[in-house]
Amino acid sequence: MEQKQRPIGRPRQDEKAKPTKEIILDVATRLFLEHGYKIVSMDDVAQACGVTKATIYYHYSTKADLFTDAMVKMMIRIRKQMNYLLSGDHPLKERLHTFASTFLRATIDIDLKSFFKEANTSLSTGQIQEIKDAEEQMYTVIEEALNEGILKSEISNVNPKFAAHAFVAMLTIGNYKDAQNQPLLPIEEMADQIVEFYWNGLGKA
Repeated sequence: MEQKQRPIGRPRQDEKAKPTKEIILDVATRLFLEHGYKIVSMDDVAQACGVTKATIYYHYSTKADLFTDAMVKMMIRIRKQMNYLLSGDHPLKERLHTFASTFLRATIDIDLKSFFKEANTSLSTGQIQEIKDAEEQMYTVIEEALNEGILKSEISNVNPKFAAHAFVAMLTIGNYKDAQNQPLLPIEEMADQIVEFYWNGLGKA
């Protein structure tokens, strides 16, 4: 795998104080997100971490194991951030906009659908399910915010699970790029458009 000018995923100064397994997970997550599952090797992870390949294999017997743990831990972190963004006393629409803007900025260079599709061909059924379970927990955070909105009569009595998945599906469209690799709209404007469209679909209580 070709390395960029900045040593991709090399531990930052604060990372050097972390346990080795945490460093491996942080670095592997960045490498997988930047290059995809197939291109990144255990050698790449070891080199970027500044450890031997034997150290990587001590913690993870296969690349699939490393990828699965990295993705699950990443989703746990995302879920905590989602909970922070979608909780609070602000109106639901405002919280959804904050979340949409944050999501679009975080995924601007990542095709999440293709990213996981590529990896799934190399993962076991159990590993795929483990990632799906972690993903479902993220949707639960949105469902809870929508349920709260229903109870407060901010939105109509929609199915929260369906509405949560619909919202994320719209957000993934938000990072679409045209033939010239240009986004349809700037991020903030895209967040405005998505939330407005979505909010109209939810309907008033």
